[in-house]
Amino acid sequence: MAQLRHKAVEIAQSRSIPKIEIPEGKVTDYYGANIFSDDVMKALLSPDAYRKVTSAIKSGENIEGNVADEVASAMKSWAVSKGATHYTHWFQPLTGGTAEKHDAFFDISFDGQAIEKFKGSALVQQEPDASSFPSGGIRETFEARGYSAWDPTSPAFIMFNDAGTGTLCIPSVYISYTGELLDAKTPLLNSCTVLDKAATSVAIIFDRHVERVTATLGVEQEYFLVDKSLYNARPDLLMSGRSVFGHAPAKGQQLEDHYFGSIPPRVLNFMVDFELEALKLGIPVRTRHNEVAPAQFEVAPTFEEINLACDHNILLMDLMKKVAKKHNFEVLFHEKPFAGINGSGKHNNWSMSTDTGVNLLSPSTKPKESLRFVTFLVNVIKAVHDNADLLRATIASAGNEYRLGANEAPPAIMSIFLGTQMTKALEDLENKEIVEIEKGENAYIKLGLNRIPSILLDNTDRNRTSPFAFTGNKFEFRAVGSSANSATPMMVLNTIVARQLTKFREEYDAERELDSTKKEGIVVKILKRYITECKNILFEGNGYSKEWEIEAEKRGLSNIKEAPEALKAFIQPKFIELFEEMKVLTKREILARYEIELHNYTKKIQIESRVMADLSQNHVVSTAVKYQTRLVQTAKALKDMELHTEAEPIIEIVKQISGHVAKISQLAHDMTEARKKANNCETIEETAKIYSTEVKDFFEIIRKEVDQLELIIDDEDWPLVKYRELLYIR
Repeated sequence: MAQLRHKAVEIAQSRSIPKIEIPEGKVTDYYGANIFSDDVMKALLSPDAYRKVTSAIKSGENIEGNVADEVASAMKSWAVSKGATHYTHWFQPLTGGTAEKHDAFFDISFDGQAIEKFKGSALVQQEPDASSFPSGGIRETFEARGYSAWDPTSPAFIMFNDAGTGTLCIPSVYISYTGELLDAKTPLLNSCTVLDKAATSVAIIFDRHVERVTATLGVEQEYFLVDKSLYNARPDLLMSGRSVFGHAPAKGQQLEDHYFGSIPPRVLNFMVDFELEALKLGIPVRTRHNEVAPAQFEVAPTFEEINLACDHNILLMDLMKKVAKKHNFEVLFHEKPFAGINGSGKHNNWSMSTDTGVNLLSPSTKPKESLRFVTFLVNVIKAVHDNADLLRATIASAGNEYRLGANEAPPAIMSIFLGTQMTKALEDLENKEIVEIEKGENAYIKLGLNRIPSILLDNTDRNRTSPFAFTGNKFEFRAVGSSANSATPMMVLNTIVARQLTKFREEYDAERELDSTKKEGIVVKILKRYITECKNILFEGNGYSKEWEIEAEKRGLSNIKEAPEALKAFIQPKFIELFEEMKVLTKREILARYEIELHNYTKKIQIESRVMADLSQNHVVSTAVKYQTRLVQTAKALKDMELHTEAEPIIEIVKQISGHVAKISQLAHDMTEARKKANNCETIEETAKIYSTEVKDFFEIIRKEVDQLELIIDDEDWPLVKYRELLYIR
């Protein structure tokens, strides 16, 4: 194993940088070249078919069969002309990733002739085997039928393989034979529909021309890069996505010199390559930079409609993995792949926009628009306050459990950061009729019943310790994990805000029936009460501090640190009622997702436990014993020469190794027994609880013993690639 480590390091240090073929022209010349875009549809479809398709996309209505046939024919012609030989429905089962089953355009006619075939029926619906996808009990193992159905709101695209041929990928929803939702996309689409209806009903109070509200999203994606050879020499990274052992290097991130620093040439080459491919797929990547931890980086896109943004993010992750192989890199999306340095998140920047071009969370200089802004701001705060545990459940996972509350990530406590001035503005709105707040030389905020002029765009600092922060014209949900599919947390956020806006509109209408002359006064009256009811969730300080945990408890805010406990929010009756009332998920679909998440959690902790037991016993302990034997022989030789004093330090090292080896062996045995206990439980809840506490409790204890051995055993003999090699060899 030690030889494998040294060989891997040697290979990693000698890597050359591959040449990238840069397209000619400007970005705008090749942006979206590999997607079946609106421009492509307009060019290939008849005017009538194009009108019907775009109308159906906007309204969410079904596309007629004859139109689907024409679209399918156009898609096939376009895809084949680009080099595609197959097509697939690209969907998002409840595994956390994506799925695809490729079918060839090629077929054989009844008379034995080769033909290229792709009908509207194949475009609209496909039947992938549903038996092996997680369903939470909705489908039995022997029940194989499931359906994927085309989502025309997200454009089809072509993914090319190393052979140079392509596959037409058709973004799709995924449902069971009996109609239950088995994916992450369909509930998100449902939540977009209800948010549109609820937000529009409130927006028209201020502007009767609004006909539609769309949720928008920008997803900042953090990730680590390690050399492929070093990755393959670490079984824990290979099997679980994180390093279960590894002593901290002398230099970690303490100098903070990596953050926003010069991007290493080999890494930059990889970034340029995957960004080019992303742009061809219509993914609007704009930002790249070094993150805080060594070997950690970030990519961020322009804001998009939320369904498309979620599709693009999960597609980007897949694309990065594929492109990384060309550059002999491995991309790590695990939330905490290395102990002692920052983990990775996926910051979801969420807002709402009208079809009239207005960002509903953007401050304005006009009184009426300012009142609209405050209305939507306060309703979002109220929604998060009333459903904080549910929002917390959306970010609960085995990987994120290592990250939440650590020194670089938001805590498990759901709180909202607004900034000092915005917080004071809401306090004054709660307590006074008119408020004036000065900022700088010529800026101020006025809120009240009669005058509500401007609230500036950048009147708040950013608070990176807050899990849900207002950042000028959007909310940033920072607590989402790097490996997560954003569709689920965004589905929940859409749903809870939709329900809150629905309640607000109902209260507004009831008040207007009593007095129809004071529209603005009624709005402010309701907002005042909301602020009073939910201000305990507003926090401006350091979310990492112990003092905040104490203060949050006083405020009655939950601090659910274990993922299995957090996931229980999904099955609380009030939240099941919320999903069913808003027609986003049924009770059966919610219970299924809860069960699937618990299974995912236990399986991932189980894999880590098995990897840890294997590495500690078969790699670390065996190496330690061999090294110990050599030391014993050396000590014996010294004693034989009557050099007893010289032998004493060596004997002391032998004793230290013996102590660590004994502890590791016993702890690994006890951890295995705890795992057996968990596996024999009658319910998944009991299993998850034991994995979360009894099994996982061994991880840090065993790690401590192994990491101490790393400091003792000769570097030439140590079997595992070390942190200094993983993090600093580019």
